[in-house]
Amino acid sequence: MARTRMDDKLRALQRVGLFAGCTKRELRAVAHLCTALPINEGFALTTEGGIAQECFVIAEGTARVTRSGVMVGRVGPGACVGEIALLDRGGRTATVTAETPMTVYVLSMAEFWSMLAASSSVAAKIAVTLARRLRTAETDALRPLAVDGVA
Repeated sequence: MARTRMDDKLRALQRVGLFAGCTKRELRAVAHLCTALPINEGFALTTEGGIAQECFVIAEGTARVTRSGVMVGRVGPGACVGEIALLDRGGRTATVTAETPMTVYVLSMAEFWSMLAASSSVAAKIAVTLARRLRTAETDALRPLAVDGVA
C-alpha cells in the first residue's frame, strides 16, 4: 500500500510543470516530503494577500483562481499553487478555491525550502520553469489589446 501511495505521488509530481525535467530520483526525494491531503469543494487553498505557509500540488480535482474577486483561471491535476509566495515570502497572489473534491500533495514552507537546499538541480529546474512562466506573462502583457476586433 505504501508503494502505491508513493507511485501516486510520483505520477502527480511528474505532471507538474514546476518539476519538469527532474529525474525520478529527484522526484522521489520531493515525494517523500509531500503529504497527501483530501480537500472538500469550496475550501480555499490560498487566499489573496494571505501569508504563505505551504504550496499544493494538485493530484485530482479542479479549483478556480481569482484575483480581486475576478476569476482569472482554473487549475487541475499537475498544477502547483502557492509556490511563488513561498519563494519570495510575499503575500499570496490569488485566491484558489476547490470547485470539486480534490486530492493535493502539500509541501510546508520548511519542506519546500528543505527541498531547494538539498538539491541544487531541483532548485535550478524550478528557477528555469518560473523564468519561462514570467517570460510568457510578460509577453502576454506586452501584446497589443484588440480594439473593435483589430489588434
